[in-house]
Amino acid sequence: MPLPHSIRLQNVTVEFDKGFTCANLDWVIHPEHHWLICGSNGSGKSALAAVLTGAGDIQQGIVKNLPERVGVVSFEAQQELIEAERRKDDADIMDVIAEGTPVADIIAAVAQDKPLAEELCDKFGITPLLDRAFRKLSTGESRKVMLIRALICKPDLLILDEPFEGLDVTTLAVLKQHLQQIAASTTIVLVLNRLDQCPEFVSHIAYMANSELTQQVSRDNADEWSQIQGLLHLKTADLTIPPTDADTSLPELDASQPLIRITNGAIRYGDTTIFENLQWTINPGQHWQLTGPNGSGKTGLLSLITGDHPQCYVNDIFVFGFQRGSGESIWQIKQFIGYVSTALQWEYTVGTSLRNVIISGFYDSIGLYSKPTDNQRKVADKWLAVLGMQAKADETFSSQSYGDQRLILIARSMVKHPPLLILDEPCLGLDEMNRQRVLALIELICQRSSSTVLYVNHHAEDKITGINNYLALDDLP
Repeated sequence: MPLPHSIRLQNVTVEFDKGFTCANLDWVIHPEHHWLICGSNGSGKSALAAVLTGAGDIQQGIVKNLPERVGVVSFEAQQELIEAERRKDDADIMDVIAEGTPVADIIAAVAQDKPLAEELCDKFGITPLLDRAFRKLSTGESRKVMLIRALICKPDLLILDEPFEGLDVTTLAVLKQHLQQIAASTTIVLVLNRLDQCPEFVSHIAYMANSELTQQVSRDNADEWSQIQGLLHLKTADLTIPPTDADTSLPELDASQPLIRITNGAIRYGDTTIFENLQWTINPGQHWQLTGPNGSGKTGLLSLITGDHPQCYVNDIFVFGFQRGSGESIWQIKQFIGYVSTALQWEYTVGTSLRNVIISGFYDSIGLYSKPTDNQRKVADKWLAVLGMQAKADETFSSQSYGDQRLILIARSMVKHPPLLILDEPCLGLDEMNRQRVLALIELICQRSSSTVLYVNHHAEDKITGINNYLALDDLP
C-alpha cells in the first residue's frame, strides 16, 4: 500500500552521531510520488533518507507522518547486520565455535509474505544458500539478502540507498523489474549516485549539497533535471598521479617472471565447487578485468592471490617470485599489492586522520603505528589534493561519508605504486563526480605507471581504457 498520509519535514534541523547535521529541511513526500535523492559524497544524501526512518535527533522543526513500517536497504544497514553476526561469533565466553545465523533465519525474521520470500530467493539465486551462515556470504550475496528482507516486510515506505551497487547483471535486471511492478502500490525513495540508473517510475528529484536540501525538481521538467545532472559532472582531463615516496622502495622483481601464475586453480567447500580448472597468468603491465555473477568466486580468487584464503596453500600458485607454500610470509606477498574492497572498508574502523589512512598504505596496515616521514606526509597531501579533500586532512576516517571513505582507501592502495593494484569494485558507493574521477585515475595508472591493474567490476559502462584482458569466472570449463 502507498503511504496513508504525506510525509512532511518543516524547517527541520537534525543531528546525527559524530556531529553531522542536516539543516533547513523542507520536504513533502506525497503517497503517489517516488523520489530520487542525489548529491556529491558527504552532501547528506543518506542522512536525509535516514530522517525518514526516525534516525537522528531533531534540533528544530517538525517531522510529520513518518510511517510505522519502513523497508531499508543501505550499506550502513548491511554493515550493522554483519557486525551483529560477528558479535555472536565472540568465543570468549563460549566453548563451541559459532556457525552464525543461517540465511533462512535472517529472512524469516522479517517475512510478512512467505510466498514472496520464496519467489525472490529463487529469482535472486539465494535458495541454494539458505542453510549457509549469513556472515559467510559474499558482499553481493549478503546484499541480495538485505534486498529480500526489505521487499518482503510489507513496508509503507521503501528506502533503497544504492540498491543496484554490487549486484551482477542478472540480479540487477530482476530487481529493477520488481521495483517497477511494486511502484504502483508502494512509495519508494531511492538514493543513487549513478543518475543513469534512475528508474522510470521516479517522479521527483531531491538534490543535497552541504547537508541541506537545496533543490527539489519534477523529473518532467527537462531544464531542471539537466541542471541537476550538470551539478554532478566533473571534467577530469587534468588529473595527475602523485609520485610515491622514494625512501619507501619495494624490492625489485624479476621482470621476466609473471606477477601471478595459477595452475588448475580451484576453490571447494565440502561437496560444493565454486570454480575449478583455472589457468591464469598475469604478466607485468598486463591489465585485467575480472567478472562473474555474485557467488562465482571473484573475492575468493583475489584472496588466493593475497594469501588470505586458507586454500591458497593447496593450490598451485606462483606470486611475485614465490611458489606459495615454499616458506614465504604473507607480508612478503602483500608488500607488492595495493588493494581496495568493501571488506577492507568495513574492517577499517580505527580512529585516525585521512592523511594517516593514506600513509598507512606504505605499511600495509589498518591504522598507522609508525611515525611517518615528512616525504610520506607530502605524498599523502598530494593525494588529498587530487581528491579535493585537502581541507579534511586531519578529520577522522570514521566521520566521513561512505563514498569519501572509499576515495581515501583508493588513494591508500595507490600510494606506493605497487606492482599489482587490485581494485575490487572501486566505484562502489561513489557519486557520479567521484566515479568519473576514480575511473580517470585508473586509466592514468594503466597508461603511465608501472602498476599492473586487476579490476573487478559489474558495470559494463565502467570499462577502463588500457584494460584489454578479461577473465569471466562464469565461462570457466
